[in-house]
Amino acid sequence: MAGTEELRALRGAVADLMAKRSDDGWDELAAMGLLGLLVPEEYGGAGAGPVEVGAVAEELGRVLFAGPYLSTAVFAVNLLTALDDPAQCAAVLPAIAAGTKRVAVAFAEGDSTRPPAAPATSARSGADRPLLTGEKRFVLDADSADLLYVLAAAESGPGVFAVDPGGPGITVEPLTTVDASRRLCLVRFADAPASAVGAPGSGVQAVTTALDHTAVALLGEQAGAARHAMEMARDYAKTRYQFGRAIGSFQAVKHMCADMLLEAESAVSAARHVATAAGSTGWVADLALAQAYCSDAFVFVGATNIQVHGGIGFTWEHPAHRYLRRARGDAQLFGSPSWHRERYLREIGA
Repeated sequence: MAGTEELRALRGAVADLMAKRSDDGWDELAAMGLLGLLVPEEYGGAGAGPVEVGAVAEELGRVLFAGPYLSTAVFAVNLLTALDDPAQCAAVLPAIAAGTKRVAVAFAEGDSTRPPAAPATSARSGADRPLLTGEKRFVLDADSADLLYVLAAAESGPGVFAVDPGGPGITVEPLTTVDASRRLCLVRFADAPASAVGAPGSGVQAVTTALDHTAVALLGEQAGAARHAMEMARDYAKTRYQFGRAIGSFQAVKHMCADMLLEAESAVSAARHVATAAGSTGWVADLALAQAYCSDAFVFVGATNIQVHGGIGFTWEHPAHRYLRRARGDAQLFGSPSWHRERYLREIGA
């Protein structure tokens, strides 16, 4: 785990890149080693951990980064680590670190954004390889992926299967969501050729483990975005004048800004605590509580930021609404706040 000075330098480097980029900055992220941050050194990565990824995620969250960092550099890498398939790791991880392969993970079905215990999507034996049939929803960045990992039922139990999204029997349909910068897709499979990855029957556990570790990065994004939205409101309240006074001098606006500060800074603390504790005994309970809290805090800060801005905050041209949109989407991305609270209670035995 990097020290305080190293983390500060890492945050500064990512912030500088985000300030200068003219597109999604994917090649630059690869050149800086950020796409391979979680990739083990033996596969061309940095072999870093959740603390470093959380620091990067905070800066990406501040600018509402729209590239597939969360799906490829975090979720896919965590899934391959959980599956422990050396051949697949050797084939995919170096390409992820180099920025030449984008990967999406398809697991959700129906209206849930959590891995199903018994997937409806199934894999049957074909002439020379498994064939997938079914439907996956809310697949993050599937429309730009070069490779899909799919959770599907099989004779030996639920497993993970690698699929070429451009191959036969696959349809990828972008979904219309509240946050256009977070690409979610519907993916349909009709006897799509696939390859099994990892141990048979280990799919649900592997995807759940990967999802939990990926949530550390999502928390970082939520915390970073909430803090930036709070700063937007603060700066506007100091420079917007009405009745000859800065609106920040009015008691009602002061109270809103103070509440935003409390929620945003608490979200940062929660996200960093979970990143530091990742993998330790009892950390899943902390993770669940942090996911519920950061989701609610980001929504509150995003909505209050618009209130502070007044009429201009509702306009399409102003960025304030984009933070509320991202907050609403992120609050459901890996499970709703109420689901995470229930999980927390289960984890502590309440």
